[in-house]
Formats: sequence, C-alpha cells, structure tokens
Amino acid sequence: MSELTRVQLLWLQGRIENRIRFGRTVQDLRLDHYRRVVSFTPGSVFAFVRWSSNGYGTVLSRIDILQAVRAGEACATVPFVGPGAAILLQVFGWPKVERVLQHIDAIEALGIDPVDVAPDHWRHVQNRFTANEPPRPYTLLRHRAWLHRRSIMP
Repeated sequence: MSELTRVQLLWLQGRIENRIRFGRTVQDLRLDHYRRVVSFTPGSVFAFVRWSSNGYGTVLSRIDILQAVRAGEACATVPFVGPGAAILLQVFGWPKVERVLQHIDAIEALGIDPVDVAPDHWRHVQNRFTANEPPRPYTLLRHRAWLHRRSIMP
C-alpha cells in the first residue's frame, strides 16, 4: 500500500472545501468530522476540486485532474496530494472551473465514467482552455477508440 497516492480532504462550511469530483478510491480514512484522507492506486485518474473563501468572498477556486503515479515516476507536486501526481488538467478561477465541471457533467450524461476518459482528452481540454477556446466534446466514438487503443497497447 506504500505506492498509493493520498489526497487530504478538508471541509469547513462556507470557508474551505477540498473534495474529489470523480475517482475510484481504494482507501478512505476519516480523521475527524472535517478531514479525510483518500487514496488512489497508480494509474488512477481523479479530479480534485479546491475552493476557499474569507469574509470578502471566494479567494480560491481550482480543479486539478490528476493521474496517480508509481513510486519513482516523475510527478508534479500538488498541494494536499502526496507524494504527487501527473497533472492532466489544472484550471484556476471559477468561470473556468465551472466550464470543466460542465464538461465532466456532459461526459457523465453519455453514460461514461470520467475516470475512464482518455488521459489525452484531459490534456486537450487543458490546452484549449489555455488558448481560450472551447474543447472538443468527448464522444462515445472517441471513447470506444480509446478503449480499443488501451486494450491493444498496454
């Protein structure tokens, strides 16, 4: 279990919300009413949403779509994620975060679990947002192509 990627989640009503939007956890450890640590196996894809505010309004709105890595693999450091992860998508600011969440909702409306989406698609979404362009929709045809590629190329 030492190869697991751990994510610290925190919830303080109206102030801080660190949560997993999607992902298949293999461990879920509740530390207290406000804190949990969830773990993912290497290769797992998950979305980590962070939001915080103060007396004047929102100070942070962010979503990261990450892929857990094996011990010794190159990874980026992400706050609250240990030891780190490969970043597939990283978006800051509520308008962009909201667009990513809508994109995830559209994928789920097709009956596809976002965990199973091609990692390259999340990179595509990141690149399109960087260029201030809308991403191509993830379709059932693209998904079938990804599943086929994954089955023949381990």
